[in-house]
Amino acid sequence: MSNLIPNFPHDGVVTVNRVILKDGFTVDDLQERVAVLCENVKTYHSDTGFVGGFVCLNSGDVSNEGSTVGQAVESPLKGKEALIVTFWRSMQEHEASHRSETFQPLFQDVLALCENGNEEIAYDMLWAGKGYSEEEAKAAREAKARHAA
Repeated sequence: MSNLIPNFPHDGVVTVNRVILKDGFTVDDLQERVAVLCENVKTYHSDTGFVGGFVCLNSGDVSNEGSTVGQAVESPLKGKEALIVTFWRSMQEHEASHRSETFQPLFQDVLALCENGNEEIAYDMLWAGKGYSEEEAKAAREAKARHAA
C-alpha cells in the first residue's frame, strides 16, 4: 500500500473519531486517556485486526489556499478538537475490538471528555502515499516534461 501505515491491506478500513473537548478538560487529559486506550488496542488487538493509527489535534491554522468557504484566520476549535484515526484489516475486527471487556471502560473514559458524544465513521481506503524523495521528484518532473507533448 504505502509506507505511511506499514502492512495496511489494500482493502483495509480506516476509522475516524472526532473529539471536541468539554469545557474543564485539557489536551493533557485527552492525551493521557487516549494513550491508555491506544496502548490497550495495540496490546490486545494487534493480532486481531489492528494495523496502526494516529491522533492529531486541531492546530487552529486554516488553509486559505485550500479552503473554499470563507477566508478564516483561525479555527474556533483550535486546541479543542482532535481526530483519532485507526487502521484495521476489516470492519468486523474493528467492531469486535470495541466489544472487548478491556476496551470498553477505557473508551468510556475518553467519551467523558467529549462534548460532541461520539460518532466513529469508517472509510474504505482509496489512495495513500508518501512524498517523493528529492531524486524521485526530479525524475517525475523530467518524465512529465518529456511526455507532456
